[in-house]
Amino acid sequence: MTMLMRFILAALLALPLGLGQAAQAQEYRIQTGDRLMIEVLEDASLNRTVSVLPGGTINFPYAGSIRVAGLSPTAVSNSISQSLSGVLASPPTVFVTAMPLEMPLTQTEPEQDVVNIYIMGEASSPGPKAVVPGTTFLQALSQAGGLTPFAATKRIQLRRATMPGQVITVNYAAIMRGAGMNLDPVLVEGDVIIVPERGLFE
Repeated sequence: MTMLMRFILAALLALPLGLGQAAQAQEYRIQTGDRLMIEVLEDASLNRTVSVLPGGTINFPYAGSIRVAGLSPTAVSNSISQSLSGVLASPPTVFVTAMPLEMPLTQTEPEQDVVNIYIMGEASSPGPKAVVPGTTFLQALSQAGGLTPFAATKRIQLRRATMPGQVITVNYAAIMRGAGMNLDPVLVEGDVIIVPERGLFE
């Protein structure tokens, strides 16, 4: 085999590897506030959608707290699979789909409506916020920079313009532990989030 033929053969063999690395480099990187749809092929009871917490982590059964911010969905899939390998008979097949907090609009899509809310109290950046429809309580706090060290995380209030006089108490501390992700309400027009200052013994 001539030197030229050897060079061409080596280049052809390296091409798929290079394409795979390029595709992985271009894969979306997960950010705080994103929602991840996680599917475990071997155990459907583990399938769920979780939010990326302000610290850049998610909570997943048997895997605990996993840092995902800055990683690709493929990297998160591998991490969860490795964490579950000691629980299931063999490393499971895990699929992760990222749903970014703010999906970029294409030129052909109509302008997206916004939901106007207000955040008061011990948030890092309180005040009026315009969020996209479907934004949850946790995602809105993430956009506000999270909470200050003085926030009473167990008794944050959500007041709705459509429910005068009624107060929804949200346990942010439980959500952060992964124990109350189903208590992460979707915000609607006119919602007011009130983050009280914690008491002396809280």
